[in-house]
Amino acid sequence: MRHTLYSFRRCPYAMRARLALAVSLQSVNLREIVLQQKPAEMLAVSTQGTVPVLQLTDGTVLDESLDIMVWALEKSDPDGWLTSDLPEMLTLIDENDFEFKQWLDKYKYAERFSEYPVSYYRQQAEDFIFRLENRLLNKPYLFGQKISLADMAIFPFIRQFAGVDKSSFEQSPYPNLKIWLDSLIHSSLFEQAMEKYPLWLESGEQFSFP
Repeated sequence: MRHTLYSFRRCPYAMRARLALAVSLQSVNLREIVLQQKPAEMLAVSTQGTVPVLQLTDGTVLDESLDIMVWALEKSDPDGWLTSDLPEMLTLIDENDFEFKQWLDKYKYAERFSEYPVSYYRQQAEDFIFRLENRLLNKPYLFGQKISLADMAIFPFIRQFAGVDKSSFEQSPYPNLKIWLDSLIHSSLFEQAMEKYPLWLESGEQFSFP
């Protein structure tokens, strides 16, 4: 009997949950949904109505992506994602989730926030981008020579930032960040986490992941 994961492929929160599940080899039944058609089964276990949602076989429900990551890695952490300073990593992830993310959303959907031009929202988001660039000056990953929880929790959001205006990002002065982002996007683990599955509501099927 497997745990059940409700996921949406393009959601950065769901991405990082799938990354942790994949690296830790915690097999789940994947139910791919679309946010415009949230299944009653998911809403019955988590009224938040957001993904990811992981329902464990004992009935426990984890509906915060970071909780799912830590749960999976505490089960198995073969690549040592938790071996860095966890409190410091969680602080950086909080900056991503509660500061950078609000500016990222306004940058991505600037037409909905007409109080300021898109350049203003990009500039505000770049404060965090600049801090990451500085962390990567003398090391390939945010906390050293190896991938950590922080790298995998944050990079789906940086990927989203880079995709808002690709030409602008390509011209931006963040050489270390670009190398870091490119290496993670083209990793076999991310390719595995981004594999496409049929929608659960349409097919009635759920698939084993990873």
